[in-house]
Amino acid sequence: MPSVSARSIQDLRKPAILCSQRYNDAARQPTIPSLDLDKALSIEVAVETEGLYKVYRGSDRPAVENVTVSIPKGRVFGLLGPNGAGKTTLLSMICGLLQPSAGSARVMGHSVAHERAKVKRAIGLVPQELAIYPGLTARENLDYFGHMQGLHGQALHKRVKECIFLAGLEEFSTRRADTFSGGLKRRLNLVIGLISEPAVLVLDEPTVGIDPQSRRFIHDTLRSLNARGMTIIYTSHYMEEAESLCDELAIIDRGHIISQGSLDDLLRRHRSSVIELHFEQPVSESTQRRIGALTHVRSIATEGKSIILRSDLPQTTLHDALDILRAEGLDLASLSMGATNLEKVFMTLTGTRLRD
Repeated sequence: MPSVSARSIQDLRKPAILCSQRYNDAARQPTIPSLDLDKALSIEVAVETEGLYKVYRGSDRPAVENVTVSIPKGRVFGLLGPNGAGKTTLLSMICGLLQPSAGSARVMGHSVAHERAKVKRAIGLVPQELAIYPGLTARENLDYFGHMQGLHGQALHKRVKECIFLAGLEEFSTRRADTFSGGLKRRLNLVIGLISEPAVLVLDEPTVGIDPQSRRFIHDTLRSLNARGMTIIYTSHYMEEAESLCDELAIIDRGHIISQGSLDDLLRRHRSSVIELHFEQPVSESTQRRIGALTHVRSIATEGKSIILRSDLPQTTLHDALDILRAEGLDLASLSMGATNLEKVFMTLTGTRLRD
């Protein structure tokens, strides 16, 4: 059985290496210390970070800069951001796969830097790239990763059986993973992250590229797990997933958490600052630049034939923007003020769509 130890964040994108990263310490130390149940029951915060900071060698800016978050036990916490915003780097540091340049993280009260074995027992990871061995059956994959997590004998056999049932893989358990559909692979990827019955489950875009039925199956499974007390950290490129699943959301951009709160909090906080200008035809880049350069504009994004602005003084900005449009002879089809959904909040904060 191959096992590779990887250290760089780029290796997170290589499934076989990630399999080993998940459990390389466990392979060297087969017996993983169990969680202190009394301590676990008394803990109110499942995951907390303080001033996490990461600069990659050769980079001129940090991938993650001074991130401090606190995730209460039993929550579904959504982490949203454009590509390259720092999501995977942040999750990797929380999971202990990547050493921070500065700052600290704790999982279920255990220091990620100093109590690695206990943290690995407390946290499960479901990466975006499939971390399964395609030449093994579903049962063999679960058996292998369960063993790497310190499960043996009847306990391992029982847990593998539970995971196969949870993923709805009973009739596929003896088939090789490379014969699975994309949805079945995602289900297997999910329960591999659950094999050790972690207190915290981290999912990095777990529904990418799968059919609606499999996506709904994964969502229902996560809701059931959360209802039983599991803390979930979830990243997604589907805004409706975040709105439906998450109790609390954080938006990260250029390594910083730029807004955080419940969905209602985010909508309420940013509603009054958002201006939407709708046109009959797409607006030229020069006009967009002129509007974006107005004194109180904090961000500008385009969506088809619309411009979405966030302003510290929306009434003043609207007046100045209309002056620009009149000077250029451009007519508005309609305008509105106030964000109406999470996607519009995201676009005004980051200047991009979530999928960009």
